[in-house]
Amino acid sequence: MANPFKLVTRDVAPASSGSPETLYTVQTGSTIVVLGLTLANVHTTSVTGTVQIVSTTTQTSQTQNTTAHLVKDIPVPNGATVEIMAGNKIILNVGDIVKIDCSVADKLSVTMSYMEIT
Repeated sequence: MANPFKLVTRDVAPASSGSPETLYTVQTGSTIVVLGLTLANVHTTSVTGTVQIVSTTTQTSQTQNTTAHLVKDIPVPNGATVEIMAGNKIILNVGDIVKIDCSVADKLSVTMSYMEIT
């Protein structure tokens, strides 16, 4: 079975600063490999961005996962784009969630590319 490459985007996020917005939730029957994630500042001044992985899955003989930050309050200058992944890959399991926050509401444009394994 093929493992399709996919893209999820938000023109602006989050709707409210300080309330991380869900970008993606891994669906039943899937595992995904996050290949790239960018934050673009669409505001007229610098902002900070945060990307969280919310996970409560447990791998065999391991402690249950908790929320972790990929980046927290990373500066994104106005008109600039920040690549979060920088060649790394992250595996997400069913129910895991990618959330985005920004110091100013509706000022980060977000793209995430991934491969879905079903």
